[in-house]
Order: sequence, then C-alpha cells, then structure tokens
Amino acid sequence: MQCLLIDDDLDDQEVLIMTLEKINKNITYATANTGVAALDVLADGQLKPDYIFLDMNMPKMNGIECLTNLKKLPQLADCKIFMYSTTAENAVVQRIKELGAVDFIVKPASPADLEKILSKILGN
Repeated sequence: MQCLLIDDDLDDQEVLIMTLEKINKNITYATANTGVAALDVLADGQLKPDYIFLDMNMPKMNGIECLTNLKKLPQLADCKIFMYSTTAENAVVQRIKELGAVDFIVKPASPADLEKILSKILGN
C-alpha cells in the first residue's frame, strides 16, 4: 500500500506518517509540501499511490486546486483521495466530493482519534 501526503505543515506530515506506520508496517509513502510539488512528483507517472491525503490550506495552490489537477492524472484513476483540514464547512465538503475526493477529514485533536479514522479508511 502506498500513500502520498500533501501538506505544508511538517508536524502534521510527521503525525500522519507515524499513525499510518502504526496501522500498517508495510505502508510506503511519499510526501509533498505543496500542491505544486505533488503534481511535479506525479508528473512522470511513476508514483501511483493507493491513497492521497491532501491538506486543504496550503500556499501556492490550495487543496481544491490541487484536487482538481490530481483528478486529471490517468495514473490516479483508482486512487482514493481524502482532503483534510482543522475545520469543515458543509458547502466545502460537498464541493470536494463533487470534485472527486472520497471524503473530508477534520484533523482530530489526538493521535488516537487520527488512528481510528485512518484505520477505518485503510480497512484495518
């Protein structure tokens, strides 16, 4: 199982990585600090993640813009994309689902809550 984490907050990346590794020791991952960097990493078609976790609020390209571009890449046809942020408005959640994200995750306050959320997503 391979994941791509797109988040400008390195602390959030680290928490997500540690939680993913706790859930599944065999998981591999790549990271990108911006949506632009993620699209660059994916441009050659070599990286074909099973899951993408995409932060909503990032510099240069926000999560919605990045999601729109990710959905254009043929190698991501079977990839499950989850957008996340600290808050969620119903209109935003509806919009990201219309654009092709599987769901929206509100960043939980505790690592234990994050583990529960990711375990459900990853089927563990």
